[in-house]
Amino acid sequence: MILSILLLSTLGYSPSDSVASPARSIDEVVVVSARAEGAQRSPKGITASIDEHLSVFRNVNLVRRGAYAWEPVVNNMATERVSTTIDGMKIFYACTDKMDPVTSYVESANLQSISLNSGLNGNPQSTGNIGGSVDLKLRKAGFGNGFNAGASKGFETNGNVQVYEADAAWSGERFYVNGGLSYRRADNYKEGGGRVVDFSQFRKVNAFSNTGLRLSNGGVLEHTLIYDRASDVGYPALNMDVSKAEAVITSLSYRHTFSDSWLEAWDTKGYYNHITHIMDDTKRPDVEIHMDMPGKSSTAGLYSLLTASTDVHQLQLNYDLYYNRLFADMTMYPGGAAPMYMVTWPDVGTLNTGAALTDVVTLGRGQSLRLSAKVAQQWQKLNDEEGYHALRVFFPGMKDSYYQTTGRVAAQYAWESSKVRLTAGAGWGSRAPTVTEAYGYYLNNTFDQYDYIGNPRLKNESATEVNASVRWQPGGGLTLTADANAFLFSNYIIGQFERRLSAMTVGAEGVKVYGNLSHATIINTSVEADWQLSRSLRWHGRLTWASGRDDENDPLPLISPVAYRTGIDFSAGRWTAQVLVEGNGTQTHFGEKYGETRTDAYTVAGLNGQYHIPLKTSSLTLRAGVENLFDKRYTSYSDWRDIPQKGRNVYASLVWTL
Repeated sequence: MILSILLLSTLGYSPSDSVASPARSIDEVVVVSARAEGAQRSPKGITASIDEHLSVFRNVNLVRRGAYAWEPVVNNMATERVSTTIDGMKIFYACTDKMDPVTSYVESANLQSISLNSGLNGNPQSTGNIGGSVDLKLRKAGFGNGFNAGASKGFETNGNVQVYEADAAWSGERFYVNGGLSYRRADNYKEGGGRVVDFSQFRKVNAFSNTGLRLSNGGVLEHTLIYDRASDVGYPALNMDVSKAEAVITSLSYRHTFSDSWLEAWDTKGYYNHITHIMDDTKRPDVEIHMDMPGKSSTAGLYSLLTASTDVHQLQLNYDLYYNRLFADMTMYPGGAAPMYMVTWPDVGTLNTGAALTDVVTLGRGQSLRLSAKVAQQWQKLNDEEGYHALRVFFPGMKDSYYQTTGRVAAQYAWESSKVRLTAGAGWGSRAPTVTEAYGYYLNNTFDQYDYIGNPRLKNESATEVNASVRWQPGGGLTLTADANAFLFSNYIIGQFERRLSAMTVGAEGVKVYGNLSHATIINTSVEADWQLSRSLRWHGRLTWASGRDDENDPLPLISPVAYRTGIDFSAGRWTAQVLVEGNGTQTHFGEKYGETRTDAYTVAGLNGQYHIPLKTSSLTLRAGVENLFDKRYTSYSDWRDIPQKGRNVYASLVWTL
């Protein structure tokens, strides 16, 4: 009986939302827009952050350094091995401590959906996506929909979170415009048991606009502008907070649709974004040495995507190019001494260009084959002389410019009958070292308390992926799914001990220099179940297990332990409700030599419900719920320095749409 209960409580989320058809280029989609009904999304609705919407994905975990800007991890691989784009646009964070992932520069009000490609099956614009690629799809009005508007208000009791959103759109047959404004703020939250977690507050404002014009030749011209600014952002797991994280993101695109042709559409987009990130320790008590640590990232790029189809083939041909500059420096102010200055990212300019081809081949009798490939060339130049010469002390003879070639190739076969669906695939891909891994200079990592130095002599990292899945629908509304993937790395990039160097940061235990391991492995598995018990009741569950090992068979850091999620959904008329239970097992295989410590098992429960009220010309949606129902104090394996998660949290929101 106990075993049965454990199995029920450890099966995961709905496979119907997460099993990909190879004929599609997307593995999983979460809908963010409050206007879409019946879609996979966070149960919190508008109060949910982008991070909380991402947590619904089967293959995604999140590294928390505070209550704001969590770092997405796909297939147990972090930012370095994941490509994140906004409507196909490449954007790079501006913080050496990864306090500002790309996902932090948009809001739920901006987005229609978030799409995920697992592993080397990347979207055409992705580069270096060994773990996977995430694309944030912007919400646009489209043509012929008339006028509509919306406003919403949400709050959470834990941390006094306040969320305000308003948007409007006018959509004619030849022109549309939509835009909106959102504001989100939070005070320090409380962990389970009621203790306040200091420096976990934040403020954020976001504004966006989209315009579209249908041209006389049938083409469509679209423009997008996003302004996002976060301020007074606390990071309890780090030594510093953030006074400003600001982004300006803009694009201009042209789409031409072909008629009576095997060609379908041609999309071309040019874009630019600029990010400014300023760390701040002035509000921290007992700061031994005050530091200023600003960072800047600017990216200009374009892509052009041609799609075509025949009775047998569905083709995508893409060309993309971007140029990015990253610069960060640090000034320390030791008491009674002259300021100390150093460049931590030496104004690295990166020019990357590549071409990708995808073909989905229909083989007949329920069979299909998805083939994809991409090759990219990259040039990098260190533009800051001071930063270049500082790094050259450790690497005599290093150059101020480098050239790399990367690529990927993948294939996936699928067979489907009325009750069973099987997929199997394999691929190979490589990535160039990031700016931090190649050129970072004394970057302190609070996870293991070491200073990190980049290595311009790193080899490209590569991985071979194999994957398989099976879905079975025996009848009675039951669907069972199992899938697994394995990544076999060569020249795996990770920080390695360097005993000959001394740390620069106060309290650091030593220095690590990025290097290549000969090999490493990461394996991910999951089992999912979905059972439509009746017209009103549905049960769903998910169980995942992962393993990561280095070339000495020691555990890699930040690999998820056994995790589970299960829930029961109820729907009747205008009402929906859900009971949700989720948790992790004890992390017994942790990367001790990489500074990781054991985390204990936990289980938390939540409740939520929604009521929809149709009005004469508009509608209201009321949503409410509670997280961590029993106010449990806990921390997960991906909580930086074991910062505790939120205790009991009651949330509610009201959404009005015209």
